[in-house]
Amino acid sequence: MKVGIDKLHFATSHLYVDMAELATARQAEPDKYLIGIGQSKMAVIPPSQDAVTLAANAAAPMLTATDIAAIDLLVVGTESGIDNSKASAIYVAKLLGLSQRVRTIEMKEACYAATAGVQLAQDHVRVHPDKKALVIGSDVARYGLNTPGEPTQGGGAVAMLISADPKVLALGTESSLLSEDVMDFWRPLYHTEALVDGKYSSNIYIDYFQDVFKNYLQTTQTSPDTLTALVFHLPYTKMGLKALRSVLPLVDAEKQAQWLTHFEHARQLNRQVGNLYTGSLYLSLLSQLLTDPQLQPGNRLGLFSYGSGAEGEFYTGVIQPDYQAGLDHGLPQRLARRRRVSVAEYEALFSHQLQWRADDQSVSYADDPHRFVLTGQKDEQRQYLDQQV
Repeated sequence: MKVGIDKLHFATSHLYVDMAELATARQAEPDKYLIGIGQSKMAVIPPSQDAVTLAANAAAPMLTATDIAAIDLLVVGTESGIDNSKASAIYVAKLLGLSQRVRTIEMKEACYAATAGVQLAQDHVRVHPDKKALVIGSDVARYGLNTPGEPTQGGGAVAMLISADPKVLALGTESSLLSEDVMDFWRPLYHTEALVDGKYSSNIYIDYFQDVFKNYLQTTQTSPDTLTALVFHLPYTKMGLKALRSVLPLVDAEKQAQWLTHFEHARQLNRQVGNLYTGSLYLSLLSQLLTDPQLQPGNRLGLFSYGSGAEGEFYTGVIQPDYQAGLDHGLPQRLARRRRVSVAEYEALFSHQLQWRADDQSVSYADDPHRFVLTGQKDEQRQYLDQQV
């Protein structure tokens, strides 16, 4: 029985800042961001959006009534949670109108958590093939204004419907894992922005990729030549390119060229959004499937998931005959329609997020075109609105 990703859909803000403009404002050469980091645009998340609304906005457009009736597991992977006790998945389930018989879970391990959700979901569906699971990676990446990590911010959510006989990608049952207590990136409870040792984190990322990739090839007796493309978690797109280059000597020149060409398609959409934390790998997968004309059904993709702190996993999936039917084909057009904001506007939006304090607060959402928005906080409870009701 095949189990895997049946549908993929993405949501982010309707706003972005141009990375060349941001570089100039930070007295840096534009190519440092455009080439050195590999980013052209960065999603600017307004105060009316958070991990809950982004998750709901990603999932709602792809779900049919039949899907909703079959879903009995919802996993939200995030490191941008809004409560230390209550799972963001509870809020998302309500916004989406899912059954009260759905198991709702929030998972956390930096950028890796959505992959943990995918693995849990596919195991669940293998036991209950008549059911479906919804897995969402939803995050807002924040490092602070005028910090070294600022150009690797962003935000958004990728929703994946996991089912038997999937339309998009049949997932393999084998994977390679590595986890260790590493202080390359963390966010204490008293911080609203992440702390990161950037160069160390980049090195750990590459070390983890090499380890799990080579271990997967060895333990599963897989030849790297059988992998059409390698898809990466992309906190910034140059990171994935560095990791890919580190394993090119494992294949011949022709395969090296193929992998590099495929990678350019896989990072195309991430370049326009920025860091998604838990959703990053799966936006890269969506970008690969949407924009790469050389892909064919039956191609096998290698997927590398990494979460600082640190945990990495490598696994594979096979593209299905009807894979285009499960994709978010409107995404490139939505990204093109976003409104460009100035650096000053971006800074103001960054600084006016809902505050971590007990008093009632209101958030301006009149200009937010998305279906689900955050309107504020009342009696220490976040207030969400479905603008289509």
